[in-house]
Amino acid sequence: MRSVRYLSAFLLAVVTLFVPSKSSAQIAVGVGISVHIGPPALPVYVQPPCPSAGYIWTPGYWAYGDDGYYWVPGTWVLAPQPGFLWTPGYWGFVGGAYGWHGGYWGPHVGFYGGINYGFGYGGVGFEGGRWDHGVFAYNRSVTNVNTTVINNTYNKTVVVNNTTVNNTSFNGEGGVKAQPTAAERSAESEHHIQPTSAQMDHQHQASTNRAQLASVNGGKPAVAASPKPGVFSGKGVVQAKAAGSPAGNANHPAANTAKTDRPPSAAAKSNTAAMSKTNTNNGSNKPANASSNSNRPTNTSSNSNKPASANSNSNRPANASKSVSSNRPPATTNRPASPPHSNAPHPQGGNGNKPPAEHTKQPR
Repeated sequence: MRSVRYLSAFLLAVVTLFVPSKSSAQIAVGVGISVHIGPPALPVYVQPPCPSAGYIWTPGYWAYGDDGYYWVPGTWVLAPQPGFLWTPGYWGFVGGAYGWHGGYWGPHVGFYGGINYGFGYGGVGFEGGRWDHGVFAYNRSVTNVNTTVINNTYNKTVVVNNTTVNNTSFNGEGGVKAQPTAAERSAESEHHIQPTSAQMDHQHQASTNRAQLASVNGGKPAVAASPKPGVFSGKGVVQAKAAGSPAGNANHPAANTAKTDRPPSAAAKSNTAAMSKTNTNNGSNKPANASSNSNRPTNTSSNSNKPASANSNSNRPANASKSVSSNRPPATTNRPASPPHSNAPHPQGGNGNKPPAEHTKQPR
């Protein structure tokens, strides 16, 4: 009798050891794979239009296979049941390895590493749409919907409260440093549904397409997004606009994805320089001392590449040029002309205060 009780206790311990706890069983697949090479940055792409009402956007991600990382295109997916939302998977760097935390469906969006996947997935929660009495409504400010076909829409401005918006695709040291919020921790303990069969087939097709490998496409996949799961060609398929960069801007509306090669201050300086150059060339609008190069002779404010006669005005009296010279500072008229700048054309006359000799010579 005693041996039977011991045997029952032993079997109970074995069952308890191998049956996962409620919380870990509901967090999708947990850490499904672990590698020692970090994923590439998220590529930049646009969202294809929503194919029909009821579809929810699931962002693209880098998966890992025998040949390395490959891109699983973002796509529109029918929710497994009304009221459920998609929590994207993410890579997390812990203990010197990158672990994949699979995505799942649930009544609330949980923690997805703080990764900014775009199109409503700004790092926390989902702003691309919401359920309203069993019908999914789309936020037009962050999702691509045709309002003539889909009428369940609203408009809400979304602000991503990240200090640096970038394309980083993993959480942890060297990546996005984010921790789950209280609401996200609560969402982890809710009832979850695994990715649908259409989603699993979508990932499988991506894994067999060599064009999706990061080693082949250089982080710019040929198919970055598709209108429905399993669609890798034809209408609605979107190619990546650019490979991701840690300093880039991932999958924002068109107004936020413009790339600026120089800071605004540099552009302002460039415009100021261009205006200064234009005004300097028009010598009639400024006195002679407005020349941009103080080392040049005073008569180089006009175009020295033209003949000297072109610089005078035949309609003015002979003393017109002298009246212009009278506006120059006395210091310029009391000293000989400075030697020409090495980069400037040579002046036509030797003395900047007198016109060239051929202009003053009278006919006999």
